[in-house]
Amino acid sequence: MKYKKIRAIISGGGTGGHIFPAISIADKLKELNPETEILFVGAEGKMEMDKVPAAGYRIEGLPIRGLQRKLSWKNIVNDIKVPFLMLKSERMAARLIDEFKPDIAIGVGGFASAPLLRKAVAKKVPALIQEQNGFAGLTNKMLAKKVQCICVAYDGMERFFPAEKIVFSGNPIRKEFHPYTDADKAEAFSFYGLDPAKKHILIVGGSLGSGTLNKAMRKWISDGCPGGEDVEVIWQCGKYYKKGIDEFMAGKNLPAVHYSDFIARMDLAYAAADVVISRSGASSISEICAVQRAAVFVPSPNVAEDHQTHNAMALVNKGAAMIVKDSEAEEKLLSTTLDLLADPGKIAEIEKNVAPLARLDAAATIAEEIYKIV
Repeated sequence: MKYKKIRAIISGGGTGGHIFPAISIADKLKELNPETEILFVGAEGKMEMDKVPAAGYRIEGLPIRGLQRKLSWKNIVNDIKVPFLMLKSERMAARLIDEFKPDIAIGVGGFASAPLLRKAVAKKVPALIQEQNGFAGLTNKMLAKKVQCICVAYDGMERFFPAEKIVFSGNPIRKEFHPYTDADKAEAFSFYGLDPAKKHILIVGGSLGSGTLNKAMRKWISDGCPGGEDVEVIWQCGKYYKKGIDEFMAGKNLPAVHYSDFIARMDLAYAAADVVISRSGASSISEICAVQRAAVFVPSPNVAEDHQTHNAMALVNKGAAMIVKDSEAEEKLLSTTLDLLADPGKIAEIEKNVAPLARLDAAATIAEEIYKIV
């Protein structure tokens, strides 16, 4: 099939869970036709304003913000401004649509997705939603009747969306995430300076880091790393938490704990890991399915509709992962993980159950739907 040149506008962001799937979709569209033109629309001050240009794409920022749930004067002032910023963002989105003249608008979730898609459907631009989570967000539910297609990653999404518009695509992930060979694992050990004779845990709290996972690690280290005699850890603590972790780790002689604020070679980190500790954002789950690793999920309680618990339980109910509550993580997370690490049979069972859940062709499936619409 010959794929014609199209003009696509992709909106959303805020976290890596929205940004990297969006970039994967863009990469696939460019692969199908290198002349295709793509414009990203994100939220000012959010990480997409750096990550998207780094991937080679143009992005425009909107002044949109989200409502804050915690009560404080700062958050009250923020929430008063939100409706006005939404109106301003919608005006800017309308101008961008008029100037770019897209053949299709694609929403991947995040603050910028709402004003851009609302204006796109109002202007009769064909639109597609990519819903990453097992519990649909409010904006996507509101727009569902007005878009042409909704690509999902979990079963049962007809409770949120019109069934006839749903396509089960999975979540797009970066091409470097796949089942790894012994050679990949050897490269990972060399890259991170790990001991192949030991077992390895990867701790990753999403693109921004996780205070809960960091607290669990700090307690385990303060307790003397019980049960970790033959274990090495790759620990992504997050940029926001890095200074505090540096101060905590100062003077501690722990060569088996490798920590950093951000992991650039996540593919090699996954390749090295025997068990992964992770938040259960949609992209993290899709990556773990693709690399076929045993995982202990700690769903974040600070997300809309508790969707990370829904995401995690979709795997847990199939014997494809384990779960520890956020409120219990400081006390139980490392001991639960070390118990799993000491049970090769359980790890093998989880890896076997998670393998069929991987969708390595998600970006291609979404691109095909885009072309059907266009």
